[in-house]
Order: sequence, then C-alpha cells, then structure tokens
Amino acid sequence: MYEIPKISNAEWEIMKIIWINPEISSINIIQKLKDKTDWKPATVKTLINRLLTKDAIGFNKLGYEYLYFPLVSEDECIKLESQSFIKRVFNGSIKSMLLTFAQSEEISETDIAELKNILEQSSKTKG
Repeated sequence: MYEIPKISNAEWEIMKIIWINPEISSINIIQKLKDKTDWKPATVKTLINRLLTKDAIGFNKLGYEYLYFPLVSEDECIKLESQSFIKRVFNGSIKSMLLTFAQSEEISETDIAELKNILEQSSKTKG
C-alpha cells in the first residue's frame, strides 16, 4: 500500500501552490511565496527537493526548466494531517475534539448547524 508522506509546515506552503498550479516552475513558486514569506530562493529550492525526496511531488523537464506537479492529493494529505492532529492533541478522540470546538466561543450557531448536518449525512451513508 502507498504511504502518504509526512509534510512539514513549510513544505505545506509549497504543496498548496503546487496543488493549485500543477506543472509550475521553482521560479514561479518563489514568486507566489514572495508576499507570504521572507524565504530566500535557496530555501524554497531546498523545500522542493525535500518534497521530491519524499515522493510528494514529481517533475517534468522542459528545456532547462523543471515543472513540478503533485504526486499526492490535497485531500489525502488533509486527511492524514487531521488524523495525526486528533491523535496528538485529543488522544484520538473525535468526540473530545468536537466538544472542545463546540464549547469554544469562536464557533457560531451556523457552524454548529452545519456540523450537525454533516454528522447526520455521515451516519446515513454508514447506516
């Protein structure tokens, strides 16, 4: 079975750009990050190389340019990160996580209604 690579926070920034812009050059990645980070081009290229080593991205060579594309989907990575977060912070308990968010002042009544709807739909598809 294929294992989804663990992606660091900095690597996530690169992946978000590649997911939106498959077949993108490192120069364009650097340009898109310019306003978000103060990373030097060498830093961005190091992160790209890490993602290549982890088989999170691949590339096609076009002349002297390398065009990067994702080898893992954003949804797969989000699912893995979500599971890791729930295990690490809430000891694997989704119930604890939901209770924490529901009791938070930052969650609106609309958010709660949407969560209820999602949970109802999920239970219908499983039942």
